[in-house]
Amino acid sequence: MNKKELSERDICTKFITPALEAAGWDIQTQIREEVTFAAGRITVKGTLHSRGKRRRADYLLSYHDGLPIAVIEAKDNNHSLGAGMQQALEYADHLDTPFVFSSNGDGFIFHDKTGQSGHQETELTLEQFPLPETLWQSYCQWKALGKTEQQSISAPFYIDKDGKKPRYYQANAINRTMEAIAKGQNRVLLVMATGTGKTYTAFQIIWRLWKSKQKKRILFLADRNILVDQTKNNDFKPFGAAMTKIAKRQVNKSFEIYLALYQAVTGSAEEQNIFRQFSPDFFDLIVVDECHRGSAKQNSAWRKVLDYFSGATQIGLTATPKETKDVSSATYFGEPVYTYSLKQGIDDGYLAPYKVIRIDMDVDLDSWKPKSGQKDKYGHLIEDRIYNRKDINRHIAFDERTQLVAMKVTEYLQQTGEYQKTIIFCEDTDHAESMRRALVNLNPERIKENRKYVMRITGEDKDGKAELDNFINPESRYPVIATTSKLLSTGVDAKTCKLVVLDQNIESMTEFKQIIGRGTRIDEEHGKYWFAIMDFKGVTKLFKDEKFDGDPEVIYDPKPGEPPLPKEEKKTETRIKYQVQGESINIASVREQHMTMDGDLVTTSIQDHTCDILKKEFKTLDEFLRKWSSADKKQAIIEELSRQGVFWEELQVLVQEKQGVEMDPFDLVCHVIYDQPALTRRERAEQVKKRNYFTRFQGQARKVLEALLEKYSDTGIEPIEDVKILSLAPFTRIGSPMEIIEAFGGKQQYQQAVQSLEQEIYANRA
Repeated sequence: MNKKELSERDICTKFITPALEAAGWDIQTQIREEVTFAAGRITVKGTLHSRGKRRRADYLLSYHDGLPIAVIEAKDNNHSLGAGMQQALEYADHLDTPFVFSSNGDGFIFHDKTGQSGHQETELTLEQFPLPETLWQSYCQWKALGKTEQQSISAPFYIDKDGKKPRYYQANAINRTMEAIAKGQNRVLLVMATGTGKTYTAFQIIWRLWKSKQKKRILFLADRNILVDQTKNNDFKPFGAAMTKIAKRQVNKSFEIYLALYQAVTGSAEEQNIFRQFSPDFFDLIVVDECHRGSAKQNSAWRKVLDYFSGATQIGLTATPKETKDVSSATYFGEPVYTYSLKQGIDDGYLAPYKVIRIDMDVDLDSWKPKSGQKDKYGHLIEDRIYNRKDINRHIAFDERTQLVAMKVTEYLQQTGEYQKTIIFCEDTDHAESMRRALVNLNPERIKENRKYVMRITGEDKDGKAELDNFINPESRYPVIATTSKLLSTGVDAKTCKLVVLDQNIESMTEFKQIIGRGTRIDEEHGKYWFAIMDFKGVTKLFKDEKFDGDPEVIYDPKPGEPPLPKEEKKTETRIKYQVQGESINIASVREQHMTMDGDLVTTSIQDHTCDILKKEFKTLDEFLRKWSSADKKQAIIEELSRQGVFWEELQVLVQEKQGVEMDPFDLVCHVIYDQPALTRRERAEQVKKRNYFTRFQGQARKVLEALLEKYSDTGIEPIEDVKILSLAPFTRIGSPMEIIEAFGGKQQYQQAVQSLEQEIYANRA
């Protein structure tokens, strides 16, 4: 057997797996092969998206199920022993594993991230692969885990009937939390971006602690009724009869898992009495959802619940740790034991990327000053001063500006899909109402279909709040557009939201992250892979702030013995908001930005974007022609370039608008990127016919190739490379697929004939 001729999979099957089994690793419970841990980053251009390659570890080794400790990257035997090490190290960083191996089937290079082995990288023969017990003891020594802690962290995950397991980052968060609690840490903070499954992660933590009897009575706290109900009916459903929701009444202490709304156990003296019906030591564990929203505030009523049950282990969950001069999640809960950011989620393909449409208006950029003695439309004398962007819709509102915003939103939806769930963030409830009215007037046909096409959904609007469930339900078409101020900025799971409109002054990074989080969920079932942000206030400048996706700076750090901070006095503004009508307001500029593979927002054209990708892949036209000519299937090149972010359809539209012709991908590249003359598919097909190519074939074979050329002319190169085309007309009139293949002498000869036809199609260029 010549190892050099074996594929990577053969190397795994014949050499690596046997070496692992010989070392005592259980193939059923401790070895997982070809483990996909990242879905592949989605890139967006125009209205299209493409998904990059999935990240996949060749081997993931666990001593206990669900707690990976080693990664192995395999290569075929034409590579060196350590050729896969750098890739394996990157995977190990993601998967939180300290032991890293690279192999080509001859042996292993072993990298010990713990530093315990002295030499960080060592060469091992196939027979020297470490025993499971050896790596496990090294892991425990590195983590300082005694026998009790080892038992605590080895509790199994909950696996449902569909076999669903935590994603890698969720498993990391769960395992880090289990380890912290096992070591006696009673305040734990998890930071996970919106849309990454914080509640499911919390469920798995609670399940493992509860089933292993480490924690017997658990309280889950949230600050929105809808969040409590979503949790109870979805992620926490497996708890079944052991679970209850605390209401404003006498509590039943016979349950083990309790879910509660903060407001149901705090507030008035009577409500506060509800949590005091439990003894301070009743709960072993308290999980605080969205802990940035007040629970860590020292003078908060919610904090009283945590202080009352201070003996319990408390876990804080948040997407945005709040750090201000008087509130600090990190100071209360401690530094996060694990962080999974928006950037990481997008890079892994688990969160939706976004494009930004920045629209500036002249009144925002230039500011506005009233004429002497000018009154608003209700007769109020307008205070004589300069009104800037921050004043607009807060202290002064312009009917024409609201109309213009509503018009741009309407135009976008008409161009990209009128039933895309859309949230418009307004300055206050009055602004949300005037925006709703403007949209109603601009969309009479949609309103005629259903008056709930546009709804104001704010905290003080009962009719709007009643439609919140329908808005976030992917199966419910209406409402389509929700105008709001604060209600939809946090916590609401609007999976299919495809457009987030910012017409609100936002200066808080926490609030900005929460608002952006309304669009970050991916919902493949309903075609939601990305979302757009339409920014009328210049708010998206915060994307460039290093704190956007980084760790928050702790500002509040009380000294020991320092008394609680005084309660904030809310300033009540008594000034009138002027409503101005009849001003000339215009769009000053419109810019569209999209995310690069590196996560940067750039403004570029489709042509420039495609140029950048293709010139990285093919330095010259000759290099592209050689690659295209030598490819057995052109479809493979087309798909690979799609994964890298080339958007063929939009490029086609661009060329068709300028040249008035339709080209296949080969000619699009030659023409757009390398400035070659444009040829249509029909022109290429006619050239093949003129060269008498078909005279070398007879009977059925000739008819099939002539039909394939015609198919290429109509639909492109991709369909003729798929043998399934033989099951369609006009090929069915020539013969059955089997008969057609036999007419060429067999499948291999048929495929060679198709490749020969392709060479002829591109002969005058390639």
